[in-house]
Amino acid sequence: MPQRFLQLTEVSEVLNISAAQAYALVRSGELPAIKIGGRGQWRVETTELENYIQRMYAETRSFVQAHPFGAAGDE
Repeated sequence: MPQRFLQLTEVSEVLNISAAQAYALVRSGELPAIKIGGRGQWRVETTELENYIQRMYAETRSFVQAHPFGAAGDE
């Protein structure tokens, strides 16, 4: 059975960001997560991480379309 939830350290490895940046994504609400256990450890569902990645692709596509390469002001 595939792993359903990821620790923030695992999320940071997938996204190639720091654990602090992963925590900031969760705390800002950009990346939905749950707190579990007595110590309140954060867990991100793998489907939520995939949804986040797809949203970032869509945002990047929109940015690229709005700012074509080689347009005035690009360096």
